[in-house]
Amino acid sequence: MNELTKPAVRQRPDIHVETEGEFAGWRTWTRDSFETHNGPFWHRVEEDGRVRSAFRVEKKHLNGMNNVHGGCFMTFADYCLFALASPVLQGPGVTVAFGCEFLDAAREGELIECEGEITRAGGSLIFLRGVLKSGGRSLFTFSGTIKRVKRKPPTDAGAVAT
Repeated sequence: MNELTKPAVRQRPDIHVETEGEFAGWRTWTRDSFETHNGPFWHRVEEDGRVRSAFRVEKKHLNGMNNVHGGCFMTFADYCLFALASPVLQGPGVTVAFGCEFLDAAREGELIECEGEITRAGGSLIFLRGVLKSGGRSLFTFSGTIKRVKRKPPTDAGAVAT
């Protein structure tokens, strides 16, 4: 893990590192119940500093045609936005824009991986793009924008303004 990503990992108390199986050593976030229920989705930082995300297609990810449901691809891609942004996000954020194209289908048992990049990171917005692949096959392309969220200090409900 390079120096850039170490602070981002330490700031997330909801990080779970898998200890066994195919994704041993990979990380996931436990705070998002929707992603936890629809995943599991995983990410890790490679030796070269690139963020890699992946999941193995299970029966629960399939639509009525026995292909990965489009909503599953979209949910995983949103997860990937935050994994890709983690080296620069340094705090909470929300997705404010998301666009995608469906290119090909995937089936149960396939490993879906994300390749992506930050295209620009400003003071409050981070722009990203990526592609989901299985083997050499491109399945889904996406782009998105994350807005950094600044935490507001709590106000004392009993205080009187002067």
